[in-house]
Amino acid sequence: MLGVTAFPRSMRRAAFALAAAVALGLAPAHAADFPRQPIEMTVLFGGSSATIAQILADSMSKELGVAVAAVSRTGASGAVGYSYVKSTSPNGYNIVWNSNSISTAYHNGNMDFDYKAFDGVARVGMEVPALAVRTESGWKNLKEFAAAARKQKMKVGVSGRGAFTHLASAALFDKMGIEVIYVPYGKGSAPVELLAGRIDAALQWPSQYKAQVEAGQLRVIAVTSQERLPVLPDVPTAKEQGYNVDAVLWRGIAAPKGTPKDVIAKIEDAIRKVVTGKDFQERAAKLGFEPAFLGAAAFDKFIAADDAVTAKLMTELGLKKK
Repeated sequence: MLGVTAFPRSMRRAAFALAAAVALGLAPAHAADFPRQPIEMTVLFGGSSATIAQILADSMSKELGVAVAAVSRTGASGAVGYSYVKSTSPNGYNIVWNSNSISTAYHNGNMDFDYKAFDGVARVGMEVPALAVRTESGWKNLKEFAAAARKQKMKVGVSGRGAFTHLASAALFDKMGIEVIYVPYGKGSAPVELLAGRIDAALQWPSQYKAQVEAGQLRVIAVTSQERLPVLPDVPTAKEQGYNVDAVLWRGIAAPKGTPKDVIAKIEDAIRKVVTGKDFQERAAKLGFEPAFLGAAAFDKFIAADDAVTAKLMTELGLKKK
């Protein structure tokens, strides 16, 4: 059996380089031996986003046979996490729990690259924002809220300027013909800020309000999808109330541009099995998250089309910087 020293010097250098790359997890990944080490899933936001990401990661671990770790890298409306994953090797071991935020973070100027810096792996599902107010306010629908807002400008909580919930809020209030004051949560959350009286309303994910709604402290007066949510069957859509808004957040998984297609296919297949499975669907339903799987090729086209719509809306609302 020949040792490394039996090969020409140039081949020995290549062999040593490959060995070093393998040791660092940087060697080209292919489905035949993928995955051979844990996978990191960067999570950009907290709340229900992080909860669903953890459920997905745990289930993917079982399908892939290695740990899939959901790691929080928050900040700058997603730009911190996207920038990190973009800087990693395209070998399948670093993926990101992406969403419409890839477009909003770019167009509002938080980062200098857009969705084309990533390869779509799979769309996992959709999440619909819900508008909540304090029950004691007495407002039971959008028309009552609008009437009050015309008398006194309302303070509306947002998770960040240019974030999807800000964009959806602006689209809704534009249709309603009212102007509001946007107040960032900082380190707070929608229910906390609402109950403390620091804001008058907030457009956020239904799961965030669940406990306070059940306790009778908060009331959800609208959702921004075209159809009612199974988790909030008695809450009418904005469209039902005369304001034709369709603002739905998608969530999925992406990898750095150039990740081998066969590696993407293997992760995609694991996600498909998870998302179409009964356990994930039941747990997602409790959070108001709607599983809606799309494979890699279709997901890439979906993101490109959604980016164009987002750019147009942000331009119309004066939020687009890029």
